[in-house]
Amino acid sequence: MLVDGFGAPQVAALIVIAQRGLEELYSAHNTRRLIAKGAHEEGGNLYPIVAATHLGWIAAIGFLVPPDAPIHWTILGAYLLLQVARYWIIQSLGGFWTHRIITLPAAPVVRTGPYAIVRHPNYLVTVVETALLPLMFGAVAVGMIFTGLWIVVIRAKIAVENDALSSRHPTNPAPIDGRWHRRKNRTCVHEAGYQ
Repeated sequence: MLVDGFGAPQVAALIVIAQRGLEELYSAHNTRRLIAKGAHEEGGNLYPIVAATHLGWIAAIGFLVPPDAPIHWTILGAYLLLQVARYWIIQSLGGFWTHRIITLPAAPVVRTGPYAIVRHPNYLVTVVETALLPLMFGAVAVGMIFTGLWIVVIRAKIAVENDALSSRHPTNPAPIDGRWHRRKNRTCVHEAGYQ
């Protein structure tokens, strides 16, 4: 249904902003709790860039995608499956999940759930959903531009996270090109929180 320039892309943008807002409340709760236990933030200067990139992506969908854009239902299905993966990631990290890079030196490294399969599952989900949501409405340019931006931002965050974890776990081999070379020593972190 189209009402004065308000269609499915705008509804999708509102749903995503509400979803991320609720996640931010959970993240802030976890951050406060972790800081109270002695955790500290790494790469705080990256957070505004991450937030601006994410909000820019949502705004582009809401304001640049025509309200009457057709919905590609197969892509919608894939996007919804990604949301299942997203909440599997959040559930796997539990109280350690945050939107910031928060490290608690004594905490164990999560190696279960999606972290047993992929080193940075949340980043993978973020990149793929950034492409898929605009593509669901045929907005190829929006998808390509913001996917490219996210890749640049995520590479910077992964570097900060890897540095923080390598200093926390001096017995692990140093990562080369962002990868650990021995699977048993793989540490698992994601964009919105590691312990």
